Amino acid sequence: MRDEESDNRLGTYLRARRELISPEQAGIPPGGNRRVPGLRREEVALLAGISPDYYLRLERGRDKNPSAQVLASLARVLRLDDVERTYLLGLSAARPRTPRRKRPEHVPARVHQLLAHLKIPAFVEGRAFDVLASNPMAVALSPRLRPGRNRLLSLLLDPEEQAFHEDWPKATADFVAALRTTIGDDIDNPRFVELVGELALSSQRFRALWARHDVRDLGGGTTTVHHPVVGELRLHRDKLPVDDVILVVYYPDRGSDSDEKLRLLASLAHAPSEPEQSGPADAAHHPKTP
Repeated sequence: MRDEESDNRLGTYLRARRELISPEQAGIPPGGNRRVPGLRREEVALLAGISPDYYLRLERGRDKNPSAQVLASLARVLRLDDVERTYLLGLSAARPRTPRRKRPEHVPARVHQLLAHLKIPAFVEGRAFDVLASNPMAVALSPRLRPGRNRLLSLLLDPEEQAFHEDWPKATADFVAALRTTIGDDIDNPRFVELVGELALSSQRFRALWARHDVRDLGGGTTTVHHPVVGELRLHRDKLPVDDVILVVYYPDRGSDSDEKLRLLASLAHAPSEPEQSGPADAAHHPKTP
């Protein structure tokens, strides 16, 4: 993460969101000589009911302690949803920063046992989307779900993963926004710094999405994927927090075409009964996606 972004996170976020709001969305007639994307600073200030000079100080990081009322007005003008509004409030210097515990992410033994018994794709991921453990059905669904892999690296850098997702652009946008939400104020976490740095160097798609400063919760939902053997699968996704990690499960509607295909995939997998798990070496350096 760049130094200027870390030093002025509130101003950087306000500027990024301002550039994404069109005059039409804000109820302002579009002019013919607009040299900036989105809204001008003075337009945001006018709509939020604050002075242009004060808004300029906010964007430039000269004032990092706006009131909750000012932030609420800016959130309204910038058309932020609940997740984005919460994120904006968290960027205020008035909110004390909570130190993060620096202990390694650990998969409880009971979760390994649960993975061994589940007959649907299931795996455990960390805060940075590192796969920490997975069952045979998860690996049969996607080899990129092996322990030691990183889901975001695979999604952005692996052509097979790109072909796997029916709506790859949406998947990448959701994952990158979820990463920014997860990072929050934990900007000095070495794993986050390493991951963002690697993606910024390797993926133009990541750089474009990261610059938008989108934030999003990536919880439950439904996705469609294209498996190279059984074809199209429509699967529901649930994320269940367990201690400091997340258990992720994918499952189809019972009796559906995807249910039949998932049963076929299970019969073809001939997988061992024990779930895969990352060893000390995997946890230390996270193998990179080819």
